[in-house]
Amino acid sequence: MKQTRLVITSMGAVTPIGIGVREFWDNLIAGKCGVAPITRFDASDMEVRIAAEVTMYDPAKYLPKNLIRESDPFMQYAYIAALEALGDGALPAESGRTGIVMGTSMSGISTIAATQEQLTCLTKKRVGARFIPKVLGNVAAAKIAIAKGIQGPSLTVSTACSSGGDALATAAMLLLAGEADAVVTVGSESILCPLVVHSLTNTRALSHRNDEPQKASRPFDAGRDGFVIGEGGGALVLETEEHARRRGAQILAELLGWANNSDAYHVTEPRADGRIAAVCMEKALERAGITADQVDYINAHGTGTKAGDIAETAAIRQVFGEHPPLVSSTKGATGHMMGAGGVTEAMICILAMQHGILPPTLNLDIPDPACDLDYIAKQARRQETSICMSNAFGFGGQNSSIILKKYIP
Repeated sequence: MKQTRLVITSMGAVTPIGIGVREFWDNLIAGKCGVAPITRFDASDMEVRIAAEVTMYDPAKYLPKNLIRESDPFMQYAYIAALEALGDGALPAESGRTGIVMGTSMSGISTIAATQEQLTCLTKKRVGARFIPKVLGNVAAAKIAIAKGIQGPSLTVSTACSSGGDALATAAMLLLAGEADAVVTVGSESILCPLVVHSLTNTRALSHRNDEPQKASRPFDAGRDGFVIGEGGGALVLETEEHARRRGAQILAELLGWANNSDAYHVTEPRADGRIAAVCMEKALERAGITADQVDYINAHGTGTKAGDIAETAAIRQVFGEHPPLVSSTKGATGHMMGAGGVTEAMICILAMQHGILPPTLNLDIPDPACDLDYIAKQARRQETSICMSNAFGFGGQNSSIILKKYIP
């Protein structure tokens, strides 16, 4: 029986360091950092006052007025990224054979928080009729489907910070099950509001380097003190190879393997030994039909938390032994984009293979002794790669691992 190959044919990105795939990649490789003081709301009296916002963003440049009014920022980022990915590719959407899978961790939390604050403070209690569709996670996919006539399967995945990676896995399963020929896979997040920042501050998850925002996100560095909230969106069009070639699409990479599992350990802390995350990576390798020594590069989850970076390093050591591949975390540049990260970081792997350049781990001055891999510190490195892995781990013990390969017909 002929094996069905799955391929990525186009991409779109909205990030704190660039809108559009080209700008995102160029700034990432140049070492640009998107972390700065929060501008979305007044954070002057808060313990944490920094984030990686999509600051160069003018919604009116990309979206019709009614969509701006009726959409939470996470929906807007998803919509713009998807439109870039779809471009003029003319997917046969109305056939019902094109689907969409959305990954998001907290959906419209910023709109929910702002609406509740207004409801509490205002004398005249009024909530807009569009409030519910403005905050629902699946409506992001619905708006894209409406704009492009996508009539196939539509699913929304919410597995905390692994949502984007799991959206890709879900899209792959739809294709292999014969439910679709192509799937627009989107990850998007915007959680910037006082409610979320206060909560994450109280869990001691966030960096407090308010006076040095550009140096705050420090994956694997001995001086790291937590992650930085990021936001944005990413989109990939995933298709069967047969379908992509039949319609003459440019093929960017092959999705070779994927896996998901659960630590079954703690709601917010990873297993210190990284054992179950290692199993996730091993399952992805098994599905891909390759051995560990064939992986050239890992885009790590690498958020910059004390426990998380150590656990991920331990997991990589368990899978790859004494000769692990090159590793970097791009969250030093983008912050932690939550549900968007799994998609944009898979995109980074594809771009790395295309350009023969691996992105750097910013702010890695002195590696934690427990984090002893080659993390491509500070500057991008020229290196040809053929197979890459992207990890995404989330609250609840969610683990996701994606394996991508340079496409060879």
